[in-house]
Amino acid sequence: MFIARRSLPVLFIMAVLLTAAKPLSMQKTDPFTPPCVTATDPVKAHNATAHSATTDPVIGAPTISPAPADPANDPATAIPTTADNEVLVAAAADLRFAMDTLVALFSHDNPGITIKVTYGSSGNFFEQIKNGAPFDLFFSADVDYPRQLKEQQLALSEVHVYGTGQLVLWSKTLDPTVQQMNTLLDPAVTKIAIANPAHAPYGKRAEETLQYYKLYDKVKDHLVIGENIAQTAQYAQTGAAQVGIIALSLALSPTMQQAGGKYWLIPAAAHQPLLQGFVLLPHAKGNPGAEKFAGFCGSAIARTTLHRYGFGEPQ
Repeated sequence: MFIARRSLPVLFIMAVLLTAAKPLSMQKTDPFTPPCVTATDPVKAHNATAHSATTDPVIGAPTISPAPADPANDPATAIPTTADNEVLVAAAADLRFAMDTLVALFSHDNPGITIKVTYGSSGNFFEQIKNGAPFDLFFSADVDYPRQLKEQQLALSEVHVYGTGQLVLWSKTLDPTVQQMNTLLDPAVTKIAIANPAHAPYGKRAEETLQYYKLYDKVKDHLVIGENIAQTAQYAQTGAAQVGIIALSLALSPTMQQAGGKYWLIPAAAHQPLLQGFVLLPHAKGNPGAEKFAGFCGSAIARTTLHRYGFGEPQ
């Protein structure tokens, strides 16, 4: 009887523990979803990329993610929130690797400022910002969208041109340097990926390139439209399209290089210039961190970093 009474508390505790215990759910890791680069752990973020502009910033960059695949990273659905010392940045998808490096460099020297970046198509960001999306800076894949915001009195600063984008013809299975644009006429090519010309500047320039070479009517039925230039690159990288017309900045990324593809640089004469600009937005008013990051993005080290990712000098 004595033994039974002493055992009751033990049995009760074991029952409670067994009832409360639940199996841990396994988290699925999406290799194409980039980590959010912030200044919360600047040393870790900085070590993940480059310590100076002389170090190759491509090493250690995250992989490309298609915007619609992850609602948390889709600017059409993601609602950014702001805390003290945070800077919210809307950036064109072609900037993904370069911007992540810039953020790491800036965060290393400014640990009290957190930079949060959302990537997507410039046209979608433009509409969101007009509707009051709380971004502090807007880095577009062209200068037209920032200029329109300035004209509509929806910008705090002048438009700063940070670089010139370049287009390439990229393929995982073919060598575009052999036939160049005529690669698109190869019988093996049934899908050609371009970004959406309706709201992605790189898509507009891709369409202009096809018209310049008088290929548009011949290949229009083979076009696969990406929501933005990052998704377009993913179509080519995964083989969903045999060829993609993508940004040089993405062709130089580790993901595309590891895929074993080849690219041919499309002459600038084939399309209108891809001047890319950024602007401070009204939401940045009273946020010194936003102004400081904007100043950093116009610095010599930022220009060197952008150049390493394939962006030409501002014109």
